Amino acid sequence: MTYANETRRRRTFAIISHPDAGKTTLTEKLLLFSGAIQIAGSVKARKASRHATSDWMEIEKQRGISVASSVMQMLYRDHVINLLDTPGHKDFSEDTYRVLTAVDSALMVIDAANGVEAQTRRLIEVCRQRDTPIITFVNKMDREVRDPLDILDEVERELGMPCVPMTWPVGQGKSFGGIINLRTKAMTVFDSGSERLPQDFETISLNEQAQLAERFGAEWQTAMDSMELATGASPAFDEEAFLAGKQTPVFFGSGVNNFGVMEVLDALVDLAPAPRPRTSNLLVNKQPVIKEIQPEDSAFSGVVFKVQANMDANHRDRIAFVRMASGKYTPGMKLKVQRTAKELRPTSVVTFLSQRREAVDEAFAGDIIGFTTHGGVQLGDTITDGANLQFTGLPFFAPELFMTVILKNPLRTKQLQTGLDQLGEEGAIQVFKPEIGGPMLLGAVGQLQFEVVQHRLKSEYDCDVRLEGCQYTGARWITADTPAELREFTNAYPQRMSLDAAGTLAYLCTSPYDVRLAQERFPKIHFHPLREHAGLALGSAG
Repeated sequence: MTYANETRRRRTFAIISHPDAGKTTLTEKLLLFSGAIQIAGSVKARKASRHATSDWMEIEKQRGISVASSVMQMLYRDHVINLLDTPGHKDFSEDTYRVLTAVDSALMVIDAANGVEAQTRRLIEVCRQRDTPIITFVNKMDREVRDPLDILDEVERELGMPCVPMTWPVGQGKSFGGIINLRTKAMTVFDSGSERLPQDFETISLNEQAQLAERFGAEWQTAMDSMELATGASPAFDEEAFLAGKQTPVFFGSGVNNFGVMEVLDALVDLAPAPRPRTSNLLVNKQPVIKEIQPEDSAFSGVVFKVQANMDANHRDRIAFVRMASGKYTPGMKLKVQRTAKELRPTSVVTFLSQRREAVDEAFAGDIIGFTTHGGVQLGDTITDGANLQFTGLPFFAPELFMTVILKNPLRTKQLQTGLDQLGEEGAIQVFKPEIGGPMLLGAVGQLQFEVVQHRLKSEYDCDVRLEGCQYTGARWITADTPAELREFTNAYPQRMSLDAAGTLAYLCTSPYDVRLAQERFPKIHFHPLREHAGLALGSAG
């Protein structure tokens, strides 16, 4: 039994960008044009009752930023498109990193005035490590922006790969006339206004050179000259190079005006890859055997890349987001969590349109499905319909910021424990429990994570907490070759030992020298700056 026909129809991608580059707006427009939603919500107008479909957490509505990653599914041109909107804020890079392990390609949004910004750089590094194909959208061309050649040059430098223009702007800001589509050899004329649909824009064939030159004057000539320079300096589009993450097709437009977005949606169908094989460790006689799992294989397998508690405030539910790697899901299937070998009996399985959920009749490799669970599922868990295999590559980074949790009302201890357990399993924050007792510690990559967790503990678990600074500045997960060596080490540093949400032993440090000194004293202990889920540590020592 093969599901090749279904998997070939799937496109699973993430939208990545620096905050304020227009990512959430673009997400809305893609949903709008595919017919998935009827009306796009402005992200800026926070006082309005209509918020962006992809921003659902209370704190996101207040601040106008995307904090959690949202998953949305839409149908377009007989293709099933799974879109993952990532948080742009740097404090949530861990959540974004994990989302990028669940997609086959990425759509990078760049603000045409600011070019490639800091957070985009970080995300590019992640894509490069995984050779993820990247489609680039240069947004906000209706504003006063930088020269398109200058932007291309910067993207090439930052990405370390050539750009291949697919559309080219005529003018910018007040004199923005539209875009030339190099694939269809026609110019689409710009008209501002967010109510316009793509089919309403006027299109003129490039054969009408005289008409275009007369209508757009100097802007037309400048665009033709710069386009010639750009295409002359760029390689032709090469599908293999793009799929290997070695070149990026570039599109220009204005998301807020619905302009140039349809070309991106078409490119996702025409150029972006269908689901790809994934590497797993198959356990044979307790020995790991590397095996490639093909998306069209008949056996169901998938990996949990995100766990979200309390998406529905009325039901206190927890949803495990699973990226399907192979097979077909049908309701009522018997599934198994590989880490614990326990049967998974989800009460409801859904696909998403952000907060709107729909029950799943069937799903295939590439799709993202949500299992409602009541614990027992962690980030990085492999779920199958029986086969023993383990997908790898979902990392946790050692936090750089720490706070101590002080509960204002001691009678809420049980609620605090539940809240921290669930938020820790979800990956919203890293929770460390000191071995010698005392208050719990929270570890984060960025300051905003603490604010979000404090807000969520109060609103979702009715726990008012105070967060206080502590002496720790880092953590390293530790492993040893023998239990005796590990015991000797933990006895030497009892006050530094803690367990994280997955029960993995970590060494807390107050300065970078701590690790070096401990390493010199105990050369047989391994210190890991990141770990894979389920206690499988990786990374170099120190």
